[in-house]
Amino acid sequence: MRPYIVIKQILDVMMALIGILLLWPFFLIIAVVIKLTSKGPVLFKQKRLGKNKSEFYILKFRTMRTDTPSDMPTHLLQDPDFFITKVGKFLRKTSLDELPQIINILKGEMSIIGPRPALWNQYDLIAERDKYKANNIKPGLTGWAQINGRDELPIEEKAKFDGEYLNLLSLTFDFQVFFKTVYNVVKREGIIEGNKQSRTL
Repeated sequence: MRPYIVIKQILDVMMALIGILLLWPFFLIIAVVIKLTSKGPVLFKQKRLGKNKSEFYILKFRTMRTDTPSDMPTHLLQDPDFFITKVGKFLRKTSLDELPQIINILKGEMSIIGPRPALWNQYDLIAERDKYKANNIKPGLTGWAQINGRDELPIEEKAKFDGEYLNLLSLTFDFQVFFKTVYNVVKREGIIEGNKQSRTL
């Protein structure tokens, strides 16, 4: 195990705790708005693959109707806008729907930086990541592939970036990915849903 992996785990917990303390008012406001504007639970849970392909349930604020097809990436839906709620569009546009994944980080299921966790049935992506041993580390809230094209990337290229992240893993590189993620969220770059510019995994 690289020495930085231990440091990375400590930093993940520390930053997640700070995030919870600073952002809990937003959690509360978002939860209330979701509950008042659409039927269904506040949180959305979906089976994903974690480190060494272990299964866990990723948490997000629910942005879609409860009759949305399950276990399907949003960008593969025929008409994503039909299923996304009005509040959900704003949450996805600002990436605020991802905030509950701080809980996944505190539970040790995810890291702040790492390959985005694949759906359990994304067999092509999982197989490609195996080639680069990218399934051997914790998935992240954001990652190297996300700041290099995200949904615009074909599976093979996305997995290659995930493998590159594993080889380049360091504190400096994680900070680089983090700040570039913030920039991309503000600019809304590399994001696709269906045939339209929006948000996905």
